[in-house]
Amino acid sequence: MKIESQIEKISSFQHLELLANQVVEGFISGMHKSPFHGFSAEFAEHKVYNIGESTKHIDWKLFAKTDRLYTKCFEEETNLRCHIIIDNSSSMHYPKLKGNQPFYENKIGFSVLASAVLMNLLKKQRDAVGLSVFSDSYEYYAPEKGSDRHHRMILNKLEGLLEDTKEKKQTDTITYLHQIAEKIHRRSMIILFTDMFQSENEEALFNALQHLKHDKHKVVLFHVVDNETELKFDFDNAPRKFIDVETGDEVVIFADNVKEEYEKQVGSYFKKLALTCAQNKIKYIPVGVGESFEKILMTYLVEKQNFG
Repeated sequence: MKIESQIEKISSFQHLELLANQVVEGFISGMHKSPFHGFSAEFAEHKVYNIGESTKHIDWKLFAKTDRLYTKCFEEETNLRCHIIIDNSSSMHYPKLKGNQPFYENKIGFSVLASAVLMNLLKKQRDAVGLSVFSDSYEYYAPEKGSDRHHRMILNKLEGLLEDTKEKKQTDTITYLHQIAEKIHRRSMIILFTDMFQSENEEALFNALQHLKHDKHKVVLFHVVDNETELKFDFDNAPRKFIDVETGDEVVIFADNVKEEYEKQVGSYFKKLALTCAQNKIKYIPVGVGESFEKILMTYLVEKQNFG
């Protein structure tokens, strides 16, 4: 299922809503031909009929085709509440895009398009969506709603995150995850996009993630990284100046001199993060910039099935 090919065809338009729709439509088309065909009913703006429910809204035409009972969903119905959280610190605007490089090939662009893709799916299913954006401040909050106007407002905000800002913004993940957790009162699926580059106080960070689970929320953490440089530290061995995009601190080193230790430390941190999330029943999904959005969509569908 080549979602990337769908993006490549229209990437020149740089239109977030159009791109998101193309990704979802390509994904749905592929689902009908895949072992996950059973999920496809999720997209039909129907829900499975449960014994005891009113038969008023049963789609009899669909029953004639499938021999299964589904009821039609309407605007006022909300089956799920989903709150998307995006880390908008300076490190999320890495790597710096060159020329006509598509916006989704850095961490913030990938997270923005992934969020728009999920919103497109949520809208098809008549589900409610909210958004929080944080960096060194709580930049934006919108509660979970399902109206077209609300979706448009959030899409406009997402498009604004793609602007290349010269301002250095650090990450205060701990403070703002706690604040976001306090704002979400009704049981929801919470989806977080972040590079998790705040490890000075790992225990406090893990406590903040755990706070998101209060009130029986389901939490999905998409850990967004640039695999080649941030995970594999893939640089030639010429002397290079490395600049912390959040603090401006600089260091000149030969990559080969630190590559082994760097990969060891990063690998250890990622494993500890994955283990801690598993222990706290937080779904942890590492995603690399430039990867298929299929992993994100399938994770959402599986977690929604298990939301219960």
